Amino acid sequence: MTRIAFIITGLGTGGAEMMLLKVLTHLDRSRFEPHVIALAPLGDMAQRIAALNVPVQSINMRRSVLALWHIGRLIRMLKVLRPDVVHTWMYHADLVGGLAARMAGVRAVGWCIRNSDLGPQTTSRSTRMVVWLCARLSRWLPTRILCCSEAATTIHVQLGYAAHKMQVIPNGFDLTLFRPDVVARLELRNTLVIRTESPVIGLIGRYHPQKNHYGFIDAAAIVIASRPETQFVMAGTGVETTNTILLEKIKAAGLEHHMHMLGNWANVPALMNVLDVLVSASTYGEAFPNVLGEAMACGVPVVTTDVGDSAYIVGDTGLVVTDNTPAQLAAGIQRMLELAPSARAALGARARDRVLTHFDIHGVTRQYEQFYEDILATASAANVTTESR
Repeated sequence: MTRIAFIITGLGTGGAEMMLLKVLTHLDRSRFEPHVIALAPLGDMAQRIAALNVPVQSINMRRSVLALWHIGRLIRMLKVLRPDVVHTWMYHADLVGGLAARMAGVRAVGWCIRNSDLGPQTTSRSTRMVVWLCARLSRWLPTRILCCSEAATTIHVQLGYAAHKMQVIPNGFDLTLFRPDVVARLELRNTLVIRTESPVIGLIGRYHPQKNHYGFIDAAAIVIASRPETQFVMAGTGVETTNTILLEKIKAAGLEHHMHMLGNWANVPALMNVLDVLVSASTYGEAFPNVLGEAMACGVPVVTTDVGDSAYIVGDTGLVVTDNTPAQLAAGIQRMLELAPSARAALGARARDRVLTHFDIHGVTRQYEQFYEDILATASAANVTTESR
């Protein structure tokens, strides 16, 4: 039995945290014994992980991760746990968790990178400092570095990360959970008071400049001018009617009778099934947008900007906008709406097949398991070599 300590910066609701949950859900527990440690105080995801019968702890780090005296508590935890492998998730955990693992005597250390944009306009100075340190330490501290996208790999190698240690494992999706569901589609449309024949376009993502809600709203206004029957849905943390700035933007665009703001909607598979087209309008920072795979698994074709690995994820099953402007987003949406319903359904079926082939969570989790076996074997071989000298 291989004991793995997963060390993550925090356990709020986010893409990295959700992917960790999915890996833990499908991990072969007859071969691997997981334990999760968060640097920050426990967030919403902690309870869901604990429900999998996975121990969850926190070192309750509240100040900057560069306050390295917090490492002492983490080292003590690891010495008690005695993991065979430590897998750290996100920059701050890579730095603090990686150092603590080495100080606790753990040789098999894997890092996990899940970002593809580190510009000064979008990333704090402290985080960029952590990344700079990680790049310098990457040659000796981690055994291997897992990236969720080719785009993230390229960017971090350019930043100085050890290229020979990089490995890409994409995000994965549960096709039994995310699947076409006509009943859910009709029920939620009835709840939202959307007519069955009305086309529905959606953007799912937290309220953040990265997600480009304003660009989506401007694109929606262009679409409405020629297709007034179209309805639009936005959902995610902070995307609700109490967000007065966003609401004023919608009213100014003349969309108050066309835009549904749903906030942090719990039933994401049902929400995806309401849509005829999913739009990812992000302008930066995305390495592997989960919403693309979730929509595609539900048989929903997508229109996406060309950020991170979005173009690779979609392949030839959707539209990629290379000029990220509202006009181009609107043009992509209109091209999708011009397709006959049968043609759009066929495109959605191909999208689901692509997820099944490349991004099924069971196959992706097997790749994670192989990753752990490989870094354990590499670390063991290095240890034998060192002792023989």
